Amino acid sequence: MSHQISVQTFLDQLASAKATPGGGGAAALSGAMGAALVSMVCNLTIGRKKYAAVDTAMQEILDQSEQLRAELTAMVAADAVAFEAVMAAYALPKATAEEQAARNVAIQAAIQHATIVPLETARACAQVIALAKPAVEMGNTNVISDAGAGVLSALAGLKTAALNVLINLGTITDETFVATHRAELEQILADHESLAEEVYNSVKSKF
Repeated sequence: MSHQISVQTFLDQLASAKATPGGGGAAALSGAMGAALVSMVCNLTIGRKKYAAVDTAMQEILDQSEQLRAELTAMVAADAVAFEAVMAAYALPKATAEEQAARNVAIQAAIQHATIVPLETARACAQVIALAKPAVEMGNTNVISDAGAGVLSALAGLKTAALNVLINLGTITDETFVATHRAELEQILADHESLAEEVYNSVKSKF
């Protein structure tokens, strides 16, 4: 699935009876919207005389948010591809013991990859949340609500991606893989759920 489609087309596909796109793609899109809103705040701050003192810092934030927006946009399609590979593995023949063994190996490999993709989405969404904090602190106060919307979009992407990671981890037999990636995810959530709430409350306090 190309990520260069209209919003309406994506939503129609999301609402359809097909398995892809699904929650993983929605998570990536939420994160990309969060990054875009952080970029918006930067673009409406950079070059303004009132904010000249933070011009360089906001440009650095903009460079990072635009990189994250590109990465998260690409992850919309990557998530669909990963899930389709899982379905293809489940469709492999299983008439003989050899086929069953090969099928099981393929399924586990596909599910592991389908776990890494939303974990990468979660990582990127966490970075968007982190960027939103200085954007709120230094950005144009006329668009501070957009910075708040950005952090909430990124948080939605993070928590949605986390659900996709967790459901996949439940079907993986490699205990080391499961333990390692569950621990990373839990740390990301612990660090960034509270940070998102902090940024959101900071935005509210400015009204």
